[in-house]
Amino acid sequence: MKKNYWLLLMSLFIVLFTSAAVASADEKTPDDQFRVGMETAYAPFNWTQTNDRNGAVPKSGDSNSYAGGYDVQMAKKIAEGMDKDLVIVPIQWDGLVPALNSGKIDAIVAGMSPTEERRKEIDFTDPYYESDLVIVTRKDSDYAGAKSLDDFKGAKITAQLNTFHYSVIDQIPGVDKQQAQKDFSAMRVALSSGIIDGYVSERPEGTTASNVNDDLTMVEFDKGEGFDTAPEDIQVAVGMRQDDPDLSRVNDILSGISEDERTQIMDQAVKDQPSSSDSADEEEESSGLLATFKDIISQYGTLFLKGAGLTLVIAIISTLAGTIIGLLIGIFRTIPESESPILRGLQKIANGILRIYIEVFRGTPMMVQAMVIFYGLALLFSIDMNRTLAALLIVSVNTGAYMSEIVRGGIFAVDEGQFEAAQAIGMTHGQTMRKVILPQAIRNILPAIGNETVINIKDTAVLSVISVGDLFFQGTAAAGTNLLFFQTFTIVGVIYLVMTLSATGLLRLMEKKMDGPNSYTKLDETNTGHE
Repeated sequence: MKKNYWLLLMSLFIVLFTSAAVASADEKTPDDQFRVGMETAYAPFNWTQTNDRNGAVPKSGDSNSYAGGYDVQMAKKIAEGMDKDLVIVPIQWDGLVPALNSGKIDAIVAGMSPTEERRKEIDFTDPYYESDLVIVTRKDSDYAGAKSLDDFKGAKITAQLNTFHYSVIDQIPGVDKQQAQKDFSAMRVALSSGIIDGYVSERPEGTTASNVNDDLTMVEFDKGEGFDTAPEDIQVAVGMRQDDPDLSRVNDILSGISEDERTQIMDQAVKDQPSSSDSADEEEESSGLLATFKDIISQYGTLFLKGAGLTLVIAIISTLAGTIIGLLIGIFRTIPESESPILRGLQKIANGILRIYIEVFRGTPMMVQAMVIFYGLALLFSIDMNRTLAALLIVSVNTGAYMSEIVRGGIFAVDEGQFEAAQAIGMTHGQTMRKVILPQAIRNILPAIGNETVINIKDTAVLSVISVGDLFFQGTAAAGTNLLFFQTFTIVGVIYLVMTLSATGLLRLMEKKMDGPNSYTKLDETNTGHE
């Protein structure tokens, strides 16, 4: 029975990984597609919505989720001019350039400025939009009425990480420059909570922030009173791989779009974004915090549930796979040294390799591992791995490194006398481990397995760096669109709590089941048939 159980479990892993591999092969892009990377969380340039209203385009690998905004409309025009089908690939900002250079996308259309630093890594087309820099602050702050950079003396100002916006902060006299933030969602939360006094942005984003959130305002500067910038700093262009033969073709298409048409597209994008149009319509019908939660769930609930489902799949499968890896490594590392010099040498080499694996994956953040594995394999070996398959691989090998040490500790926790007793009756090391030690060791480490499951449910959030559509990624996309950060992430947090509590409860039931009855009824002597 146990043998059939393990065969069934292994068959399940084979089917799941084979399906993921097939999905990976299906995602390989034919020549008639134009794959564009963007955050889908930077309104009004790009955002996430749950329908195809206002010309939104489906997001690749993310059913029932669409991308809209100025970047999407411009990407549609480029794809039409190239006679290709547009494919929107949602990618976190930090992953855009690696994704482009590794061949996972064909272009970046994400409100990216063609700075000199970025030109060292990728090429850019002619600009398709140009905007002024502004500072977004709170309406009730001392800086809301500022007219020049001098008025922000002493203010706590930040900007997005890896953008030129952060470098221009130094032009503000006496500024209290804060640590750069990962994205605009984080900056808006920091601003609303009073952690910072403002952040540097472009006018379209500033307009969006002030339109949606009545507590925020955008400070614009007259000529000579604002930031000193180079032309390319305030321009937005399409990023493409260096020496891409399609670069001139895209430039020809962009040259055919007049300035008036580009302005009209941007003005329409500001009106169409869900954060402004939807909230304006619903404000008359309902108000209050509970109504806001209800609106967010109504609009993005499907995406949250889908993200939660993917989170659970990755966490559970990876924990099981990691436990199997840990068991195999833990058993191997307890094998006594062979008497044969050759086998003993091979055993030491294998143990050294396993030691390096354990130390590397326990000593580095999973986020770094995700970047290296997902983009590194594509850059070095041209392996275009499916994101879900990559997530399963990353979390599994990371969990395996931790579980190998947990298993080893569980094995050594079994009384040494049982090893000796098994050997005394003629059992081999394999028989001893399989029939005597492992059943007890697994029971010993069951709480640790449960803990790893809970950790993996939460740690899938770091996989957003390779744009895995888990719960955190969906929450970030929603918050970047509706700008309701506290409400959105409160809902996301509750879903995480429900998942972790459910997993903990199920594992405790499993522990009790393995422990057996905790009380036994003593038979009364009168029922034994003896006087």
